[in-house]
Amino acid sequence: MNSRNNKMELLGNAPISKALLAMGIPTMLGMMVNAIYNLVDAYFVGGLGTSQMGAISVVYPLGQIVVGLGLLFGNGSASYLSRLLGNRDQEQADRVASTALYSSVAVGAVLIIFSMIFLRPILRLLGATDSIMPYAMTYAGIYVVSCIFNVFNVTMNNIVTSEGAAKTTMFALMAGAVLNIGLDPVFIYTLDMGVAGAAIATAISQIVSTLIYLTFIFRKKSIYSFKMKNCTFTKEIMSEIFKIGIPTLVFQILTSLSISLVNTQAGPYGDSVIAGMGAVTRIVSMGSLIVFGFIKGFQPIAGYSYGAKKFDRLHKAIRTSILWSTVFCVIYGLLLTIFSSRIIAQFTDGDLEMIRVGTQSLRINGLSFLLFGFYTVYSSLFLALGKGLEGFVLGACRQGICFVPVILILPVFWGINGILYVQPIADVLSAIITIFMALHLHKELALAKQKFITL
Repeated sequence: MNSRNNKMELLGNAPISKALLAMGIPTMLGMMVNAIYNLVDAYFVGGLGTSQMGAISVVYPLGQIVVGLGLLFGNGSASYLSRLLGNRDQEQADRVASTALYSSVAVGAVLIIFSMIFLRPILRLLGATDSIMPYAMTYAGIYVVSCIFNVFNVTMNNIVTSEGAAKTTMFALMAGAVLNIGLDPVFIYTLDMGVAGAAIATAISQIVSTLIYLTFIFRKKSIYSFKMKNCTFTKEIMSEIFKIGIPTLVFQILTSLSISLVNTQAGPYGDSVIAGMGAVTRIVSMGSLIVFGFIKGFQPIAGYSYGAKKFDRLHKAIRTSILWSTVFCVIYGLLLTIFSSRIIAQFTDGDLEMIRVGTQSLRINGLSFLLFGFYTVYSSLFLALGKGLEGFVLGACRQGICFVPVILILPVFWGINGILYVQPIADVLSAIITIFMALHLHKELALAKQKFITL
């Protein structure tokens, strides 16, 4: 009970700076290490050759779609759970947490089976060339199956964060990531397993993270009670989960689609371009995941404050999150821009074309990354407040609404440059849309506050 009271105090009454640091830093560190292992994975595989590097770049979006199911139920339930805790409705919170967890695993298993049955045509659609395909089949055959553990982990990540237990999330993410970093060179080079070794190392790390979350559940450290009998597929629960979860899943699908479109458009220019763009994606994703990790700490505070009608606290959390995330994005983005060639060179055994393409793309992506913190705070805020439609539109901008038309049209007129500059252009357009939606949201919050005061 004392642990529960401490978590509620952190979400509802602790100073915003303290609450954001306590909630955001552990999750941010966990996701940062997780992002580092993605880079290390690419670093070691890149040493095998350009086609091998291209293979993991092609498989990456498929894994992201499967993991999106964890976000569908995990992020979808987390927003609702934070608001339920703010309203002190423990019984409903238990039902929501249990329904989300068991549903994500069941649906994830079905999607993984489907993916394995049609693996080759799926990889072809994702941009695998004839030279990349053998390596992609080998890597995906192991990696996709292991994604069932990642679906569980992502769901638990969101549920656990919603109750303020950010340190548990950090430990689970970091343990798996550190283990993966250590196992990669052993399986890839020492045991001479190539891309299969990279996939096995990832699978083992995901299993370890799952065991940590299971320990958290069985030792009853969670506020929630995860029992099969608590699974309740009522219209209210499922609509609340899907209202936020579906926009999140669509965002994940669009992210995978954008990567696939880049791979497909880059195909005619050779494996070096696919590999170079894959490296850029992972490098930029490291910064993105760090921001997402911090925002994971912001979301339950925002949702709890909104549910408890603490509007001043909500506004302060928004302002502080924008400031802190933007400062990080400026620093990270400038580092990518200044040291772009040195960074890309670490992911190849000397492919000059890959270095040239990757350097040019990373330089401009670093500049547009300066806008990422502002955009992400608001795209996450809409979901935290239960505004699914607005969250869907804004979440779909960067990788979908603004990205897809540009990647389909620009290369026709600008050739390879149209591929390299597509994400920065989408970033700028998304930031402009965010400004207008943010202004409208703050007007709504001001009216809600006024109405609450006059009651």
